[in-house]
Amino acid sequence: MDIVHDRAVGMDISKRDAKVCLRVPGKRAGTYTTTVTTWGATTGQILQLREFLEAERVSTVVMEATSDYWKPFFYLMEETLPVVLVNAKAARNIPGRKTDVSDAAWLAQLGAYGLLRASFIPPEPIRELRDLTRTRSIAIRDRTREIQRLEKFLEGSGIKLSSVVSELTGVSSRAMLEALISGERDPEVLASLAKGTLRSKIPQLVDALTGRFKEHHAFMARLHLDQIDAQSRIIDALTERIEAAMAPFRAAREFLATIPGVSLKVAEVIIAETGADMTVFETPGRLASWAGVCPGSNESAGRIKSSHILPGNKYLKAALGTAALSASHSKNTYLSAKYRRIAARRGPMKAIVALEHSILTATWHMLAEGECYADPGADHFNRLDPIKAKNSAIKKLNSLGYDVTIAPTAAA
Repeated sequence: MDIVHDRAVGMDISKRDAKVCLRVPGKRAGTYTTTVTTWGATTGQILQLREFLEAERVSTVVMEATSDYWKPFFYLMEETLPVVLVNAKAARNIPGRKTDVSDAAWLAQLGAYGLLRASFIPPEPIRELRDLTRTRSIAIRDRTREIQRLEKFLEGSGIKLSSVVSELTGVSSRAMLEALISGERDPEVLASLAKGTLRSKIPQLVDALTGRFKEHHAFMARLHLDQIDAQSRIIDALTERIEAAMAPFRAAREFLATIPGVSLKVAEVIIAETGADMTVFETPGRLASWAGVCPGSNESAGRIKSSHILPGNKYLKAALGTAALSASHSKNTYLSAKYRRIAARRGPMKAIVALEHSILTATWHMLAEGECYADPGADHFNRLDPIKAKNSAIKKLNSLGYDVTIAPTAAA
């Protein structure tokens, strides 16, 4: 096997330090020597390590993606050195011989032969946008959980407000909860705080607001509402910051939002996670594989052992899942027709993943080739094979007990 990098470095990184293996040519032709040293994980030590590796004229530096400990090393070294971050699963050492030192030497050897594929690390502006969108996703999830905790707690007081209203944090619901916390216990007075169309449900609200709400419940409900408000403020601050960070990508965001099911927030996540630069992914299939929305490949002796989707970018998959679920409920669109077609044969979960794949494929073409999204239409599959669609329709009518005779319509 040919050597790709004569002077390679492998790094096994932990929280406190890193084992660094330097692999360089030996005194005799065709031989190589390895030297393993330990360096601290502080910024000063990393800068000293960078100077050392620059002096050694290394052509590749390989490090594993271990938790978040690789980040200070990678971000400081990428400025002047050819750094490669690799998935730990792709660089496993020989079982029974695993130590930090041997791992570093193994990474250096694999890097020298060019056997490792670099992970996708976006540029700094995209990394900052990622931090914002991911933190907002976590804040939204935490806020949802806090609302669920409040709903469960109210059940213990006999207040069944969530059985009548669609949202506990709505204007009317919030006014009723605030009145309960303030000491109002009359269910008719509380129900009269309903606004808009909810006023038509005042009799149901009176029943739902009749309970045993005490001072303890008021104290706990206040804590839950304060937590919900705090999360709402965090979400608003992050959204404002994301809007400013999205300035260079607003055209792409509006572009992506034309796909059925893709909202502006979903488009922001897609841009933050992929970097909006499709040159990193040669084909739509590469992008789908990286995101984890295509079947895995596990075949041996002609038998397919498993085709489960692989773990990918969880934030991107979550956003695509939201978009796919929304698209499946849309009307007269290609994606909704595809969902119904696959769900009938393979089930709703596989149909959702198929829609995620289609959305990501459309995203690749739109961002890579500048194409506008053109919906093929809900009748796309019928147009692909009209004879099959006709026979299927006749077969369904026959199964319902109808004898059908058809004739083509006159041309307009």
